[in-house]
Amino acid sequence: MAATTHDIVQKLWSLCHVLRDDGITYHQYVAELTFLLFLKMAEETDAEGQIPEGWRWADLKAKDGKAQLDYYRLLLIHLGSEAGGRVEAIYANANTALRQPRNLAELVDSIDALDWFSAREEGDLYEGLLEKNANEKKSGAGQYFTPRPLIDAMVEPIPVAPEEEQALVWDRLTATLERLEVLGRERDELDFHLARLDQPSLAKAFRGEFVPQDTNDEPASILLERIHAEREAAAPKKKRRARQPRTPKPPPEPQPDLPGLSDG
Repeated sequence: MAATTHDIVQKLWSLCHVLRDDGITYHQYVAELTFLLFLKMAEETDAEGQIPEGWRWADLKAKDGKAQLDYYRLLLIHLGSEAGGRVEAIYANANTALRQPRNLAELVDSIDALDWFSAREEGDLYEGLLEKNANEKKSGAGQYFTPRPLIDAMVEPIPVAPEEEQALVWDRLTATLERLEVLGRERDELDFHLARLDQPSLAKAFRGEFVPQDTNDEPASILLERIHAEREAAAPKKKRRARQPRTPKPPPEPQPDLPGLSDG
């Protein structure tokens, strides 16, 4: 990032502390700046031809107070639904978290007053704001930001294939995806038919209608009874032991009288 771009990022980020009075979080502030910076950079780079007339930076700057905030809300809706092309994609479903007209006026005036001569790349500004957001202790907790030098080091060693080879890979990939889509539809159709065939197929299986039937065959119930009877007949029978008569116990023998222990 050029020094001028760094200075602009510092000034833009300092406005975030002012806007906290409007209940705007760091993430919302970065989104608001994205919408406003796109309009301003389109004016600075003479690229306003892609933005419909009546919905440009000068039109927003010309208004003030509540009328400016109301116009800004309509601008986001209009550009996100009727601008077409890249502009409509950027502003799709866009809305503002600003509630106080003075806060929007401060943002517009501060952005308009910056020196944009050396800072003509909106991507560098947005990247700088994301880095600020990731480094902020309150808002950046759990946020991951990959520095530009690291990205360059990761991308530079990767060779880029010639355009002809890229086109060939793209064609093969497209054909493969189309084939997978066709196979997916065929699978869904088969699942549909199988679901309808399951119940009738089970009923036919229980009735034995999948193979030709011989009228001389015995019914399944009789066959099962016969198999059960054959198994019982073939099983060895357990022999019971005869109960032995219990021998009576002999009566107790009389105890002899001991001398000196007789009565009297």
